Amino acid sequence: MSKNKILILFSHPLFEKSHANRALVENIPNSENITFHDLYEEYPNFDIDVKHEQVLLSQHDIIIWHHPMYWYSCPPLMKQWIDMVLEHNWAYGKKGKELQDKIIFQVITTGGDKENYCETGSDRYSIVELLEPFNQTAKVCNMIYLPPFVVHGTHNMAKEDYDKNGAVYGYLLDYLENSDLDSETILQYHYMNEWFATIQV
Repeated sequence: MSKNKILILFSHPLFEKSHANRALVENIPNSENITFHDLYEEYPNFDIDVKHEQVLLSQHDIIIWHHPMYWYSCPPLMKQWIDMVLEHNWAYGKKGKELQDKIIFQVITTGGDKENYCETGSDRYSIVELLEPFNQTAKVCNMIYLPPFVVHGTHNMAKEDYDKNGAVYGYLLDYLENSDLDSETILQYHYMNEWFATIQV
């Protein structure tokens, strides 16, 4: 089978201070089929090259929005990327079919523990509910939106916890690159992590 090409759109304005994201990024496999694209490094002045971004999207099968949870959403540059790059009649609208059937999901880091993200928790909503605007954006662009890969409790982690999550992320990317994905099965889980735990050899 042909390998899946993966585009990681990474957005973190304080990347140098994030142990959790450093561990994730360091475990991205070194593969010609995986493109790591650091938006804050590429566009420090928020001057996004829309055509370049659209070409990148068209060259990949799986798109990952990788970012920390910032006030229940994404960092501002990623929001600007969504606003500018996903143009009418390119990404959506009657003629906008360029992203049709591409897979997209999010890789999220958050200081909050998983149990906080529920109706009775301090954050009131689940991560999946809070990400619903991203899900709807993907659906409008005719993409297949899969559950997020979430790293909770990053503020209280020991180094071995960072390393463990980073290793799992690396294994996941390797699997995504080299496997046919059953989206229907993955969609039965709240988190990509939960699905991946069931299929690891």
